[in-house]
Amino acid sequence: MLVSEAVAHRISVRAFKPHAPPADLVAGLIEKAARAPSGGNLQPWRVYALTGAPLQSLLVDVAAVITERPRTEAPEYDVYPKDLWDPYRTRRFQAGEDLYATLGIERENKTGRLAQFANNFRLFGAPVGLFFTLDRRMGSPQWSDLGMYMQTLMLLAVEAGLDTCAQEAWCQFPKTLARHLELGAHEMVFSGMALGYRDEAHPINSLRTRREALGEFATFKGF
Repeated sequence: MLVSEAVAHRISVRAFKPHAPPADLVAGLIEKAARAPSGGNLQPWRVYALTGAPLQSLLVDVAAVITERPRTEAPEYDVYPKDLWDPYRTRRFQAGEDLYATLGIERENKTGRLAQFANNFRLFGAPVGLFFTLDRRMGSPQWSDLGMYMQTLMLLAVEAGLDTCAQEAWCQFPKTLARHLELGAHEMVFSGMALGYRDEAHPINSLRTRREALGEFATFKGF
């Protein structure tokens, strides 16, 4: 598979088949992705891969936090800037509307939308959950390094016949994740990622989020 084909095929999959990929395949993807670039070759990423009973135990605990003790864990960071401005606000709004449209959930159906959002914390049924951390003493350049690692991993997953959904929403549960992953004192939860085989029959996986035209984000000089 060409890199360009993997880029074109990758989407944020939000419905997975239940069977897990082989352990050696998952380990191989995580290892190969470490060829991703990082400033000064710091390689600041740490990856935790969960499946089976350990993953289910985590998901049960997170569900209990959501149900019994909402908003008791301070997020590691704000996923979006406060008072998001245009054009970014409109892009985010449109992506949400397009997603709910695949499921036939109208804007007025708050219950349905909340139920779908809760699927984030069931990893959309994925059999493998990946969780990414880095030392909280690191700065924004190392956050960028971790992002490049995650993108490399997602493209390698496509090549291997798997799919993913990167989920920064997991930064909302640092205490629960720290307990289940046995994180060190300096480890910061950056993101989760669902990993598995795409349920091609599920309507939500028909979503292809919109992209701006080249002229909207690129400037060329001297060409």
